[in-house]
Amino acid sequence: MSDIGRRKILTTGAIGAAGLAAAVAAKSVRANTEVPPEPGAASTTPGHDFSGKVVVVTGATSGIGEATAKAFARSGARVAFNGRRAELGSQVEEAIKAEGGEATYIQTDVRDPAQIMAFFQAVADRYGRLDIAFNNAGVVSPNAPSAEQSLEDWVNVMDTNARGYWLCMKAEIPMMLSQGGGHIINNASVSGHVGFANIMPYSMSKHAVIGLTKCAALEYGPQNIRINSISPGGVDTPMRRQAILAQNGDPTTPPPNLPERINTSYEMARVVMMLASDDATSILGTDIDVTTGMLTSCV
Repeated sequence: MSDIGRRKILTTGAIGAAGLAAAVAAKSVRANTEVPPEPGAASTTPGHDFSGKVVVVTGATSGIGEATAKAFARSGARVAFNGRRAELGSQVEEAIKAEGGEATYIQTDVRDPAQIMAFFQAVADRYGRLDIAFNNAGVVSPNAPSAEQSLEDWVNVMDTNARGYWLCMKAEIPMMLSQGGGHIINNASVSGHVGFANIMPYSMSKHAVIGLTKCAALEYGPQNIRINSISPGGVDTPMRRQAILAQNGDPTTPPPNLPERINTSYEMARVVMMLASDDATSILGTDIDVTTGMLTSCV
């Protein structure tokens, strides 16, 4: 079975946000949450000041990574980001610069250790330090029962979502140690806490991300590197739309595990920025539930 990575997602982009919104229009928003503002509204502008900070975001050519790169740039950070799709990466870089921000896109496949090292060497050469890293690059699983998943697809998902995070951290941590500290946030998932049928490789990889986060946090917290993770639920991204299509075959009829409210990429970006800020100095080795109650209802 072929790679169902992010490079294919945009080919089914016709599903779109409108399709997902229509799919859940009949459901009410949870009582303890607010309807998120439209992208471009005031709340997509972060409240934290990261002026002069150097931020790395992996997998930032679309979705949560793109929103986070843009949000950090709006807050004054110097952003270096990567992803496999060069055309989209260049578009994101240009959009950040058009808003007056600073960004550098470097095409990188996080499955390749040599490309990862080249990316971080370029960051060191250009900026001389690394203050914040958001490890986010990821792919989804084919939709199939566990025994029917191919080894090729399992390896692709694990190499991207788990091994890729570890390889990035192997580069990030030494840079942060050399300057006296830093912050790392890993993008896990609700699938790292509970099981969902037919996406075993993805769920395995996200369980691994949470385990990696907790272990590394204990090891490097005493050396002033705070490491945490976030676990999104349903977020309106191209990858999520592709996952719904693969699970259900019909984007207007969501599968049962879809939360009642679809979150936005900018909501995830704001949580990442909170974890990277001085507001979170006592948060270490923690996975933040950003599912608008989805994990509460799953346990």
